[in-house]
Amino acid sequence: MLGTPIKDTKPTKLTKFRRNHLGFVFQSYNLVASMSVEENIALPFTLRSARFPRKQAESMLDYFGLLKQRKANVTELSGGEQQRVALVRVLLASPDIIFADEPTGALDQENGRKVMEILRDIAQNPQKTVVLVTHSAEIANQCDRVVEVRDGRISQGSAQDGVTA
Repeated sequence: MLGTPIKDTKPTKLTKFRRNHLGFVFQSYNLVASMSVEENIALPFTLRSARFPRKQAESMLDYFGLLKQRKANVTELSGGEQQRVALVRVLLASPDIIFADEPTGALDQENGRKVMEILRDIAQNPQKTVVLVTHSAEIANQCDRVVEVRDGRISQGSAQDGVTA
């Protein structure tokens, strides 16, 4: 479907496409409250009947300071920790397109830097796309292309490739 019009695609096929090619980092995290950290990050793999890369997951959780909480219920975590879990879930699934709504909003400066570094690295891959929404000029300045929206209208932008804010 990448490169193919999806206007008339059946809902079942669209669901599979989203499951296999798109990743979302929501501002509200959208974690499953009744699940642990590990169960939440394994969910995309469960839904597509794929092998969960446990060692890679542990490495990524460790990178974001969450390894010790992997068995904890996500409701026991702070907002910043929950946001990092949501990011790990998307990054581990390695989708072709990542939509990230304020992915650094609840993070401290160090974790925000780590997230932006990873998103920039992903955007450098010509087979991947990152679309990022932010209110932060500092974050937007790290992106290759910025499209400014005011009152629901595009007001300015540049035409480079990569991470888009």
